Amino acid sequence: MIRLEETEIREAVRRALAEDVGTGDVTTLACVPPEATARAVLRARESMVLAGLAFARLAFHELDPNLKLQTRAEDGQRLAPGDVALEISGAARAILTAERVALNFTQRLSGVATLTARFVAAVAGTKARILDTRKTTPGWRRFEKYAVACGGGTNHRTGLYDLVLIKDNHLAALAGASPNPIAAAVQRARQAWPQLKVEVEADTLEQVDQAAEAGADFILLDNMPPDQLREAVRQVRGRAQTEASGGIRLETLRAVAETGVDFISVGAITHSAPAVDLGLDFLP
Repeated sequence: MIRLEETEIREAVRRALAEDVGTGDVTTLACVPPEATARAVLRARESMVLAGLAFARLAFHELDPNLKLQTRAEDGQRLAPGDVALEISGAARAILTAERVALNFTQRLSGVATLTARFVAAVAGTKARILDTRKTTPGWRRFEKYAVACGGGTNHRTGLYDLVLIKDNHLAALAGASPNPIAAAVQRARQAWPQLKVEVEADTLEQVDQAAEAGADFILLDNMPPDQLREAVRQVRGRAQTEASGGIRLETLRAVAETGVDFISVGAITHSAPAVDLGLDFLP
């Protein structure tokens, strides 16, 4: 699981505040007296899985370290409509100026966690685990993968550096290699990076067998229908772990999970997760 450091959260929050506030929050500075105080709550307006609350906390404290914050929920917790995640009290100007940045982080990351939780629930009772992918918002990969874990998903490779994943274009570049491109690629990967796991993408059952024979740790079964996935799992016979990938939707997920694959990777949980409705309400 990705574990976020406070320093990286703070850096992201500061960049976001600089982008949003610029030379000053002109509306708040014009309308709200500097001595005004307020109480507000960060409240769920729909069912969700919370993620990214630390970003909201730091956004408020970056504007005013004297704001009083009371955490009412934790990342990974399911919230019902009306549940409060955070209470804020203190200078009204600071609360107003930090509001959008705090919401942007928590709405987006909670959206990823919430969608992931739906996929995880859909495979309950099978051995399959939901994996994320590298299809993430540039600069937000660690944050979104953290949110996937909050939703019960499993983190796949973080980047190009921590797992060898031999895909179709790598194999195309090795056309004609002996005894076959997959065996050649796995051998070269083992020699170059002996400390790393090796995964091979397979489009056909012949490639599945070649990857298993070559000693791949994981075999990515790309865009295979359930019948073919089931046959691929049978062919592998436990020699490698199997991952189904490509066009996986909630409507088709259960059938894929029931083929016996170990993992199902889903790009949609990061690249297409809608932000949840989480709002900041000022209290009387």
